[in-house]
Amino acid sequence: LEFDLATNLVGQPLVRQLVMKGVREFLENPNPVKPLVMSFHGSTGTGKTYVSSMLVRYLFQRGLQSPYVHHFSPIVHFPHAEQIEQYKESLKRWIQGNLTNCGRSAFLFDEMDKMHPGLIDVIIPFLGPSWVVYGTNYRKAIFIFISNAGGEQINNVTLALWRARKDREEISLQDLEPAISKAVFENPQSGFWKSGIINEHLIDFVVPFLPLKHHHVKQCVISELVQQGLEIRPNVIQEVADSIPYFPEEEKLFSSTGCKTVASRISFFF
Repeated sequence: LEFDLATNLVGQPLVRQLVMKGVREFLENPNPVKPLVMSFHGSTGTGKTYVSSMLVRYLFQRGLQSPYVHHFSPIVHFPHAEQIEQYKESLKRWIQGNLTNCGRSAFLFDEMDKMHPGLIDVIIPFLGPSWVVYGTNYRKAIFIFISNAGGEQINNVTLALWRARKDREEISLQDLEPAISKAVFENPQSGFWKSGIINEHLIDFVVPFLPLKHHHVKQCVISELVQQGLEIRPNVIQEVADSIPYFPEEEKLFSSTGCKTVASRISFFF
């Protein structure tokens, strides 16, 4: 996992460091006091879904297809605000049932910024340091929350630090955490709004994904060409990277879509 993150995750040294620290400490502990809970934040295309799928690929034999990996999307699983009580009941039962089957299960919650406020709090009993909940020992489970919320704030802090001549590789969690907290945990539109998960400090690692620069996008283009078995042509790499919009308007420093549209743009050249 460490090698794969170092080789294939573009431009996210902080993510690599936090994820490896969290996973290593958790898995090396035969009796963790609570499940591992990580929250991934950043703009579209910066690698949040990529890292979560890479993580479960190394932890579970069939990766995302494993019967012990459970993936929730608010748009797919919890679309109607008026049915929130029903969703709470079924989500609690689902987690409880699956932890009974396998205490080492993983639960991925995608697009937390679109989750109905209040819904996620139903899983609080499964996240804390209790020994047993509902007759199930669940302390070896892994919970990952994925969210675009905080992305704009992460981008603004990264830009401000760049303007202050601080290298992107030097950015620390301390530089970013206050901005993420404000955007994610104090926002009425966020799934974490007034959440007990935050108030009870149940998230072990807040993991910020930084915006990607032009040379990072070029690396993504090369990776995608290799993956598709296509010829690595310098002109294609340059043209695909140049075709992506960058911000801010004056400096054009960071990719507006990260590496999200790289694969579809490559198809124009082959």
